[in-house]
Amino acid sequence: MTVVESSTEHGMFVDGGFVAGDGLEWTQIRDPATGDEVGKAPQAGAAEAELAVQAAAAAFPAWAEKPAAARGEVLRAAAERVHEEVEPLALLLTREQGKPLREARLELARFVHTIEHYAGLAKAIRGGYVPALDERAHGLILRRPLGVVVAVVPWNFPTTLLANKLGPALLVGNTVVAKPAETTPLTTLRIAALMHEAGVPAGVFNVVTGKGSELGPLLVRHPLVRKVAFTGSTPVGREVMALAAEGTKRLTLELGGSDPMIICADADLDGAVSAASVGRFFNCGQACLAVKRLYVEETVADEVVEKLVGKAGRLRVGPGTQEGVTLGPLHTAGQREAIEEQLADALERGGELLHGGKRPEGEPYDAGFFYEPTLVLEPARDAKVATEEVFGPVLPIWRVSGLDEAIDLANGSPFGLGSSIFTRDLDSATLAAERLEAGYTWINSPQKIYDELPFGGVGESGFGKEHGIEALDYYTDLKSVVVKRGA
Repeated sequence: MTVVESSTEHGMFVDGGFVAGDGLEWTQIRDPATGDEVGKAPQAGAAEAELAVQAAAAAFPAWAEKPAAARGEVLRAAAERVHEEVEPLALLLTREQGKPLREARLELARFVHTIEHYAGLAKAIRGGYVPALDERAHGLILRRPLGVVVAVVPWNFPTTLLANKLGPALLVGNTVVAKPAETTPLTTLRIAALMHEAGVPAGVFNVVTGKGSELGPLLVRHPLVRKVAFTGSTPVGREVMALAAEGTKRLTLELGGSDPMIICADADLDGAVSAASVGRFFNCGQACLAVKRLYVEETVADEVVEKLVGKAGRLRVGPGTQEGVTLGPLHTAGQREAIEEQLADALERGGELLHGGKRPEGEPYDAGFFYEPTLVLEPARDAKVATEEVFGPVLPIWRVSGLDEAIDLANGSPFGLGSSIFTRDLDSATLAAERLEAGYTWINSPQKIYDELPFGGVGESGFGKEHGIEALDYYTDLKSVVVKRGA
């Protein structure tokens, strides 16, 4: 292996340092707004995957034996070290992913908050005691780490989605091999180095880079890997699930979503419209957890549409590094082509284009993957924008006669990640919370995730929980012990 120290030509981060195998191909990481090269990362293969897993396995015993409170202190110091570098990290994240600098700063703040949150739970890890199991016998329930965890993270939120896995996994004593998306590895690699500087021991947190189709199966199938935490598309999630089943590995899947929002006639319309706009257009609409279908009671639909068109018109499209930009580019040309095809289908199926619907032209747009914020009214209810995940700044809107129809339509999707309702009526809010088939429901609230609450989907949105103290259950195993006392 060759040691690599350049800030823009990263090797993998394995066993406490940057390394790259000899003879590997390197991926050029390009800015989605300009096409400029941001840096390079190696396309790891079998030898590099083996090196990373072996490093994690070797580091596991000592890390698992460290008292939980001590692991928590290491995580707290690591979070602080990342916090100190938020500005350069945000610029790097913007350049490799495309999001505006403001959103990059928010994402990194979420990374720090999540790691700090799990550091704070260090003294809350508990086992159990069962008295009087039998004559002169009692039982103990031990909570033990699993071993090596593989964390597969997508390109849309490279750091926050990593933190969701890294925080609970490391806190309870596991070691981690992270696989970032091929197009967004640079910020993750830098964070790994910073956390090591802050005291995370060599081998406890490793990062390997390359093509998911080649590297993913090598990591998931590795006999020393005991848990796979995956965030990504539903089709790829199914493949990961099948590979993990070969070794009966523990698995958490956070997959696609098509989140519905319901706006009732009695709602605070300004608050609802603001939440719908942010929920759809944040990160250029590239979020599993985003408002992707809007159902509005017909008596207020015209007013909601007018307000939404106004909101969309005030969004400023441009490179994420420019001051005042609120909507950056899509991440790839393929992402833009996919939403254009979905919008074309919606318009062919009766939808009315209210705003946007095209690529902006001229400088600085021609070099990047930009697309206008787009609103489409009343496409067919089985159009692609209703039945598929729309991963871009396109929001379909439908009028509904009332709450029952809205809930039925909201549930008419194979996905079940998030959902929202805006209403002043307690009965309506309670009914929606109980009947909406999703892992999360916001009532009169923007779509904000809280570390204190468990998060995960149902249906084709996956299974298992991230966030909350409940996430620890997915990174530990419970062992029962019977203690028999002498006569």
